Amino acid sequence: MTDETVTEPLGPVTTLATPIRLDFEFTPGVAQSRFLRGLEQGKFMGQRCPKCGKVYVPSRGSCPTDGVPTTEDVELANVGTVTTYCVVNVPFAGQSIEIPYICAQVLLDGANLSFMGLIQEIPTDEIRMGMRVEAVWVEREELKPSLASVRYFRPSGEPDADYETFKEYL
Repeated sequence: MTDETVTEPLGPVTTLATPIRLDFEFTPGVAQSRFLRGLEQGKFMGQRCPKCGKVYVPSRGSCPTDGVPTTEDVELANVGTVTTYCVVNVPFAGQSIEIPYICAQVLLDGANLSFMGLIQEIPTDEIRMGMRVEAVWVEREELKPSLASVRYFRPSGEPDADYETFKEYL
């Protein structure tokens, strides 16, 4: 009699855990550095195009339409308008916020470019395009040159913005 082991065929591999790590450093350019230094001071900084007058936040260092350098710094308001949004209901590994939550594009007053922000202090079924919001910053001693300095945006209590004022930023 032989000692043979009968093994059943295994199914397909669907996940694989590996000890992979990616370390990287980000080096901002001049325009991004100005934006990040503004966040460290608790304010939003953008730059104006000298040709078309549009204000970009965060600045790219040049106007994407006119192709000219943007050198005029502009301090922007702490309030803005929700142009579009998404209610997130899908959990993910490492998440630090309870679902559902709202992720929105916020167009700061005086800016011509919206950016993504977290919206809180409102039930998810009450968020809407045109809602006026204000930034909630971390404590002054916690400010860093990072978007993490903005904890989230919350409703400002102002009346909703008219669609015509933000439709080109959708």
